[in-house]
Amino acid sequence: MSTTQRTAENVLEGSGARLLEETVLRFVPPEVAGHPATLSAVAAADRAARHWTSAEVGPLTPGSAAHKSAICAMFEETFNPYRPSVIAWPTLGPDALQRLRSLPIWDIAVQTEGRARLSFAAFAVALDDPAMRSTIMLNAWEENRHKEVLSHLVRAYGIELAKEPAYLTPRDREFAFLVTGYSESIDSFFAFGLFELAKRSGFFPPELVDTFEPVIQEECRHILLFANWLAWHRANLGWWRRLRFELRVAGAWVYIAGLRVGLARSVGTNKTASQQESNFTVNGAQAVTPVKIGFFDLMQICLEENDRRLAGYDPRLCRPTRVPALARFVLALGKLWPGKGR
Repeated sequence: MSTTQRTAENVLEGSGARLLEETVLRFVPPEVAGHPATLSAVAAADRAARHWTSAEVGPLTPGSAAHKSAICAMFEETFNPYRPSVIAWPTLGPDALQRLRSLPIWDIAVQTEGRARLSFAAFAVALDDPAMRSTIMLNAWEENRHKEVLSHLVRAYGIELAKEPAYLTPRDREFAFLVTGYSESIDSFFAFGLFELAKRSGFFPPELVDTFEPVIQEECRHILLFANWLAWHRANLGWWRRLRFELRVAGAWVYIAGLRVGLARSVGTNKTASQQESNFTVNGAQAVTPVKIGFFDLMQICLEENDRRLAGYDPRLCRPTRVPALARFVLALGKLWPGKGR
C-alpha cells in the first residue's frame, strides 16, 4: 500500500484537519526538487500559465482518457513555481497603504484559502485515480500557497487579522468539494473584474498589482480544472449515479445561495470575517477605484476579463459556464432599461 493510500485511509477514519494539512505540506509540486525557483523560471512559468495547448490529437471528449490526460497535463504544465517567502512587496505611500489596509477582505480571504485547501485535499486523498488525485492535491497545495501569500502580505503592510478559527475536516468530502469549487468559480469571476478595475484606476501602485497577477491567473487555472473535472466525472457516471450527482450539485448551489443571502442580510450587524465578505460583495468595486461604477458596467468588465483570462487555454477544454451565462442574462435584461444601474 502506498503512502498516499495509507494517508487517505487515516483521513477517512477521521484523523482530522492536522493530518490533512501535513499531507498538503508534504506534497511535492511539479518543480524539480532542490532547484530554486529563479526569476527567469517564474517569468517563463507565468507565460506558460496563460497559454496552453494539449498534445492530445483530436477532440477532447468529456469523460475520455484523452480528456483526463489533458486536464492533468494542463494543470501540471501551467504550474508557476513562485515562492511566497521571496516575494518583494513594494513600498507603499501613506495613502496607498491606508487604502490597502481598509479593504474589507483580509480575514475572510485568509480563512477561505484555509478551508479550501482542506476541502480539496480531503477529496483528493480519497480518489482511486492516481493522476486525478495528484492533480487535485496540487490544487490543494496551491490554495495553501495562496494562504501563505496573504499571510506574508498582511505582515508586510501591518494589516491586523482576527484570530483564525480551527479548520475542520469536511464530513462529506464530495459535497465540500462541489461547494468549494462552485464558490471559487463565483468569487474568481468577480475577482477578475475587480482586479482589472484596480489596474485601470491606478488606485494601487502598479508594482503591487503586478505582484498579485500570478495569484489571480492561478485562480483561473483552478476554475478551469474544476469545470473539466465536472465534465469528466459526469460523463463517467451511469444514469442513476448521474441523477444522484446532479441532485448533489443542485444541493451545493442551494447551500451556496443560502450562505450568500445570509451574508447579505448580515450587512451592518457585526464586524466578523463574514461581515467583511458581505461588505466586499456589495462595495468591492468602490474599494478599488475612486470612480463610481454601476452594476451593469461591473458585470461587463467581469465578463470580459473572465473570457480574456480563459482564452489562452486549449479551446477543446470545457469552460466554466454558469456564472458567465448568468452575467450575460443580467446584461441582456439591463439593456431593456438603458441608463439604469450604469
